[in-house]
Amino acid sequence: MQLRAIGFLLSAAVSLLSAGEVLAAPACGGDFQAWLSDFKREAATKGISQQAIGALDGMTPDQNVISRDHNQKVFDQSFEQFSGRMIPPRLTRGENMLKRYGSLLVRIEQAYGVPGSVLVAIWGLETDFGSNIGNFPTLRSVTTLAYDCRRAELFRAELMDALRIVDRGDLAPNEMRGAWAGEMGQTQLMPSSYIKFAVDFDGNGKRDLLHSPADVLASTANFLASKGWKRGQPWDPGAPNFDALKEWNKSEVYARTVAAFAGQLEGEH
Repeated sequence: MQLRAIGFLLSAAVSLLSAGEVLAAPACGGDFQAWLSDFKREAATKGISQQAIGALDGMTPDQNVISRDHNQKVFDQSFEQFSGRMIPPRLTRGENMLKRYGSLLVRIEQAYGVPGSVLVAIWGLETDFGSNIGNFPTLRSVTTLAYDCRRAELFRAELMDALRIVDRGDLAPNEMRGAWAGEMGQTQLMPSSYIKFAVDFDGNGKRDLLHSPADVLASTANFLASKGWKRGQPWDPGAPNFDALKEWNKSEVYARTVAAFAGQLEGEH
């Protein structure tokens, strides 16, 4: 009996240790390959396929990303400075995009309640209507920030969602490129927002925010609708929908610039 009890206690201790190993988040910093191995094991316990996890094979941290993250400057431009720099060069092309995608934007507004002018304004401000999405490999950027200790917990979750994007077949790993902090697609969604809000509006079976304007614009509308956008209401500062614009970007100056750009695109609303 005594031996059986000792055996049971030893077995329980091993089980608890194993559970602890599964549940414990990999420690940031230190040896990168050891960290990466721990992360891969954690991803497997969360249902990520081995095929998707394999996208991390051979990964190395990007010191350029770490340097950018540690040396971010406070955004200090006024609304007049920022909007004056950003809106005029994009206004004519924005008007053309409204015409070019008019029927699509009508369908999106019917589905989500967000006017095309707002979506086109965001599209233009984020990536010049998809022409400048960034060239940082998303998986490497997010892996780097998950490994670095400054915002490790936040970016571990983003890396899990980046692998989920691969897992569900929306994008191949080598297609996932964008800004240095992991934003990707033509309106620059983080992987977590991609998972939550991306929609397959063109019906091809993929939520493709890099190549499909239909998916890009509808997903942006879905984000805003999910953040409380009210159909048929204005969006200027103080209006019902301005708070939804601030959910897109917390900067008051940025949100005001989106509102002003959208207003100019469709005239007085």
